[in-house]
Amino acid sequence: MTTLEQVEKLCAMANISYEEAKAALDAANGDLLEAIIYLEKQGKVSAPSGGGYYSSEKIIDVSAGAYKEKCREKHHQHCHKGTTFLSMMKKIGQFCLKMIRKGNTNSFEVFKGEEIKASFPVTVLALLLIFAFWVTIPLVIIGLFFGLRYRFTGLDFSNNAVNDAMNSAADAAENLKKSVNI
Repeated sequence: MTTLEQVEKLCAMANISYEEAKAALDAANGDLLEAIIYLEKQGKVSAPSGGGYYSSEKIIDVSAGAYKEKCREKHHQHCHKGTTFLSMMKKIGQFCLKMIRKGNTNSFEVFKGEEIKASFPVTVLALLLIFAFWVTIPLVIIGLFFGLRYRFTGLDFSNNAVNDAMNSAADAAENLKKSVNI
């Protein structure tokens, strides 16, 4: 059985009408190569010059220059399809610099009541969490039980979702502390 995809492929390869392609494929029992040979015998398609071959893309002339150029072009597309290691490292470096700049323009504040006890760039907090998380996380949690609160300030923290979550954690610590004292 001949499919529409086969007919379209033969039309594109042989530059013939749909009717001619369907008839050739039916005569060749759906075999694309046999259909091309059938069309050659009928004179509707000329054989490739210079001992060439057919491709699913288009008929390629394998005379020395055209064939070598086509191979070179395919090789170039294959080799340069993705990104190179150097360009990937450059993108990673640019991303890291962007994050450091954002971290330095925003700050992490520790406060008790209305008094700010400490304030430092978010970059410092990130480095502490990466290299000394076993000390940083317990100190932050213990600070909650001593009445400390935390917030992020800066241009990138106009949305209060993070600060609301931190206030909720501080309130939970206060409620736990009150329930233990009773």
